[in-house]
Amino acid sequence: MDAAIQEKVNQWLEGNYDAETIATIRELAASNPGELAESFYRSLEFGTGGLRGIMGVGSNRMNKYTVGMATQGFANYLKKSYPAGTEIKIAIAHDSRNNSRFFAETTANVFAANGIKVFLFEALRPTPELSFTIRHLQCHGGVVCTASHNPKEYNGYKAYWSDGGQLVPPHDVNVILEVEKISSVDEVKWSGGDQNITIIGKEMDEAFLKMLQGLSVYPDVIKRQHDLKIVYTPIHGTGITLVPEVLKRYGFTNVHIVEEQSVPDGNFPTVNYPNPEEADAMALGLKLAKELDADILLGTDPDSDRVGIGVKDNKGNWVLMNGNQTAVLAFNYMIEARKAKGIAQPNDMVVKTIVTTEMIDEIARRNDINCYNVLTGFKWIAELIKEKEEKEHYVIGGEESYGLMIGSQIRDKDAIGAVAILCEMAAYEKDKGRSLFQKLLDLYVENGFYKEHLISITKKGMDGQQQIAAMMEGYRSAPPASINGSAVVQLLDYETQQGRNLQTGGEWKIQLPKSNVLQFILQDGSKISARPSGTEPKIKFYFSVFSSLADAASFETAQAELEARIKGIIADMKL
Repeated sequence: MDAAIQEKVNQWLEGNYDAETIATIRELAASNPGELAESFYRSLEFGTGGLRGIMGVGSNRMNKYTVGMATQGFANYLKKSYPAGTEIKIAIAHDSRNNSRFFAETTANVFAANGIKVFLFEALRPTPELSFTIRHLQCHGGVVCTASHNPKEYNGYKAYWSDGGQLVPPHDVNVILEVEKISSVDEVKWSGGDQNITIIGKEMDEAFLKMLQGLSVYPDVIKRQHDLKIVYTPIHGTGITLVPEVLKRYGFTNVHIVEEQSVPDGNFPTVNYPNPEEADAMALGLKLAKELDADILLGTDPDSDRVGIGVKDNKGNWVLMNGNQTAVLAFNYMIEARKAKGIAQPNDMVVKTIVTTEMIDEIARRNDINCYNVLTGFKWIAELIKEKEEKEHYVIGGEESYGLMIGSQIRDKDAIGAVAILCEMAAYEKDKGRSLFQKLLDLYVENGFYKEHLISITKKGMDGQQQIAAMMEGYRSAPPASINGSAVVQLLDYETQQGRNLQTGGEWKIQLPKSNVLQFILQDGSKISARPSGTEPKIKFYFSVFSSLADAASFETAQAELEARIKGIIADMKL
């Protein structure tokens, strides 16, 4: 074994760790040295979004010690950020994953031992409720223990600031620096502050649900369409705690839960990935939706920040919408319905990310509403709301990865409110005698047919990150002159904050924070984005193409042409 890795292993064997941890390390050393090396070859990085990793022993795993050290660093930064004597408050929640409750209690104990007032949820709760709670209780920060949609082996730790959004500059970097200063578990205050912990639950649920009810634009339409046939699956996650109740309060009376996936279970026994982006995760929901001839199918991930939907196409076949299509429908509904209701404001604004469909920009432009583009991640949407809230009125934000955030009282991805609004949207269209699929086709005819595709490439092992870095450097230093027969007109490099016209040589500054993202804009209007993951050894490629659509009857032909263009791009880039 590498000497540096062996030294880390020895530190744990000789350090102040519990007997079970030490026994597990010895067992791995004897039976699986390769796994032991993976567990110790680096320290699990506290990135700008917090921690995420495989659970187990070692410095590169999610466990009591890595969570405790991260919390101690976050606590130190909170105490440095506010004047002496300030009662610092923090809210903590967790999802249904294995060990999530243990990690949440560990986090609570460390904060409390540092003299910080902790509001800990009594049991699992959705991530958006944690964001709401931070604002509602005027906390200085928050933590939710979740690995979102990752496989069952993973867990994570998302850190939040006082606005209810995840950490952004300067706090993200400063917290990381404080976490990195914690070099030993002996520096962690593990216990002794029980009096600083308050358990919260139903009263916060009630405040959250009342806020979500206030997002409804057309309750009168729901009264007429209250029997809209809804199928919902929480995919073994936290959605079961609040989604049925919020739908009931909205007035829906015909809601069917996928029973096989209704019980919270960190083993996610019915799916490979508990992610509504995956057709496999939605398969049981689709089966029930077909049996019941439902109007809409919805699924949420373990911490209920992602939502996926299924609808029937014009031939009666069920199709799963991708995140861009769902966002297009939701953005358009909030714009269109608010105008129809007479509650739109002249300073309304919407926000999306740079890799989300540009069809939203077009819809906003046609409705004379400001549409802002930010970096990937809802923390940037939250930051823009904070920047603009005195001048503009935020309505909705979203991104292609099955995320929506409606209204400004939550500052993170919210599948609970999204489920309610998406069902209201389906009722709104049904009230007009239309399906959601027909509405989407109408929007394509009006605004142009935008089609997107995503490829995610995983590079596992110790050298995975280096391989991804080399791939990005290759694109930066030698960008292709053309892709799929269309000239590359622009290269947008968000890391250097530089835009470049590859044909004229012209350059300009990108007015967004630095981020390791590259975008190629082609002469035919196609856009390709490359973005390494900040939490996993993955690189994502986003493809966006578009054409005009003369009428709804031309949809299938146009779709085939756009799919062929995307396949041509992927083949030419050898991905």
